[in-house]
Amino acid sequence: MATNTRVTEEAGQAPSQSRTQAERTAQMRARLLDAAISCLIDNGYSGTSTQEISRRAGVSRGAQLHHFPTKESLVVAAVEHLVEQRLEEMLGAHASGEVPGVEVFLDAFSGPLFYAALELWIAARTDPVLHAAVLPLEARVNEAIHTGGAAIFGDRMSPEAIEISVELARGLAVSALFRNEKSDRELRKRLIPIWEAMVTTT
Repeated sequence: MATNTRVTEEAGQAPSQSRTQAERTAQMRARLLDAAISCLIDNGYSGTSTQEISRRAGVSRGAQLHHFPTKESLVVAAVEHLVEQRLEEMLGAHASGEVPGVEVFLDAFSGPLFYAALELWIAARTDPVLHAAVLPLEARVNEAIHTGGAAIFGDRMSPEAIEISVELARGLAVSALFRNEKSDRELRKRLIPIWEAMVTTT
């Protein structure tokens, strides 16, 4: 009877132990993804190595290779992770009740997400392996932005208008690399009212 009780208790502990291991795994994965983004931003794609990512994350090389066997798989997963976070932020801002403007598209192509993704776009042009890895990521990024845009704007913006806005925002984000903050702010002030009038309905 005592044996049965002990077996039952051990069996009852297994899910808790499993959850703890799952939590540790999730935390390790998150550290790797965050470290990959910081490496991309600080060093660019060519200067990013899995060794440096592991060092920044405080994770052993063996653990890193277990989760992400290649550099390509790691950096692509990191950018995708940021995309999911950014979409949640966009939808969260919409849920606050504020009437959105096309600035939400500019916000989507800004900060760590944009700079990390830009490094992948540039490197993928001449790296066939990375290019193949980035293609499905780009499809998921576009889908996420279009889904977010549709949820935020509803009938105020058609699917085609969302697509135009995505491309405009991406282009403005790239050219902003060569503008200072003041000139970028002035350009946005001039263009946003025209852009918004073109793509939204009242």
